[in-house]
Amino acid sequence: MTLPRITSPHAKGANRTQRVMLLVMAAAVPGILVLSYFFGIGPLLNITLACSFALLFEAAILALRQRPVAFFLKDGSVLVTGLLLALALPPYSPWWLIAVASGFAVVFGKQLFGGLGQNPFNPAMLGYVVVLISFPVEMTAWPAAHSIDVAAGLQYVFFGQALPDGWSQATVLDSLKTNSNLTLQELWDSNPAFGLFAGYSSEWVNLSFLLGGLFLLRKKLFSWHAPVGMLAALFIMSLVFWNGSGSDSHGSPLFHLLSGATMLGAFFIVTDPVSSATSVQGRLIFGVGVGILVYIIRAWGGYPDGVAFAILLMNLCAPTIDYFTRPRTYGHQTAKRGFKTGE
Repeated sequence: MTLPRITSPHAKGANRTQRVMLLVMAAAVPGILVLSYFFGIGPLLNITLACSFALLFEAAILALRQRPVAFFLKDGSVLVTGLLLALALPPYSPWWLIAVASGFAVVFGKQLFGGLGQNPFNPAMLGYVVVLISFPVEMTAWPAAHSIDVAAGLQYVFFGQALPDGWSQATVLDSLKTNSNLTLQELWDSNPAFGLFAGYSSEWVNLSFLLGGLFLLRKKLFSWHAPVGMLAALFIMSLVFWNGSGSDSHGSPLFHLLSGATMLGAFFIVTDPVSSATSVQGRLIFGVGVGILVYIIRAWGGYPDGVAFAILLMNLCAPTIDYFTRPRTYGHQTAKRGFKTGE
């Protein structure tokens, strides 16, 4: 007698890896468009080069590890790594700098730990920090908005020719950090890089990434805990230590929320399900920790924008956060109530 073959029902989640990566890339489109409006084709060059190098490094390491290259590349995770790295780098970054950053992101940030799902650090932020520490001159060459000479930019990217005079300028975070004798109003009036609340370009770029992050939140790709925790902590820290508009001011809460990589970090990086905390309470703590560290680094540290450093430091803390915030196992009762596990 042949017994009938019975298959168990299986629920398939809608958010598979490939779909998640496509949604993340789609959510970044508003930010890419705004960056391109202010800086021309520079951000698009960054994205093209970073994604190309990331794919090459990923394929090479997978081949060395004797893994099916096409199978692992099609999930799109390496493209997201390249995209986030490109958005964090200055527009018109030299090709070799993008190659170094992409190599460290993919090889040391991801593949040496076993690949997707096993990396303790966010790969894009690891690659960014490596080149920030190693090549500070190139990493501070942010172009001035609407002053891009495309031909000169291409020659700088691919052939290393010197930038034209007045082509690059300090970011508003760097200008505020190095300011020693001007009030905030005087700094605003004397520096065209400043806009209404933060940088002339950075405030719009941050708002566009906020829009993309809200899209991802609506699609339920992550919960609100980590981004809200980060933004709330950054807002409270900047409010508590806001010492007015004097020359020693660290900037207003709106200035910090709309400067640097704040919204990109809050909605596209701290929400990384692999390198951040996993429990609900843990994600909130993780986000709060990132927000506090971002302000500390910006106000008193050696770098004007501390998003990448803050995220990597909190990546180190994620296992401990998960240990102390893990939820109670289903069906488990404590010994204090007279029960034992499994009974």
